[in-house]
Amino acid sequence: MSMSTHHQFQKFLLGLIDSFYPLFRKLIPLQTYRYAACGGGNAVLNFLIFAVTENFVVKKQVVHIFPNIAISSHIFSFLLAFSITFPIGFYLNTFVVFDGSYLQKRVQLFRYFLIVGVCIFLNYIFMKLFVDGLDWYPTPSYIFTFVLVTLFSYFSQRNFSFKKKL
Repeated sequence: MSMSTHHQFQKFLLGLIDSFYPLFRKLIPLQTYRYAACGGGNAVLNFLIFAVTENFVVKKQVVHIFPNIAISSHIFSFLLAFSITFPIGFYLNTFVVFDGSYLQKRVQLFRYFLIVGVCIFLNYIFMKLFVDGLDWYPTPSYIFTFVLVTLFSYFSQRNFSFKKKL
């Protein structure tokens, strides 16, 4: 993406997202609102990819990656959804939500990746607990897991990956 295209896209996203902020101004700060809006859009995309993959692509069947390696359909669906929404999430967090961080982009990316790695681990543990341990349905389990992990992610990204000088 060229710089002018990037700046035009960033300006478009900020204009679109911020146009609805007056409805929420009294409830939450602008940065939290932007995180919710960007994260919400990315979450919807994530849920759609997960649900379509789980229900229509792999049809809730075990996925054989290699002859001796197989993973459950809900874990495969999670990994596919994640691989698409990770770069989108980094872009949105870097250029829309947490702009103004003093950290270099490569440091932000590394820290973002670390936090996301913890989030993947939490997603895996919660999905295994809810689906395999408690026998809950995969899609509602994923939504509940997403809420828990998102709370952790917001505070970690704000205070670690994209922190600003005090």
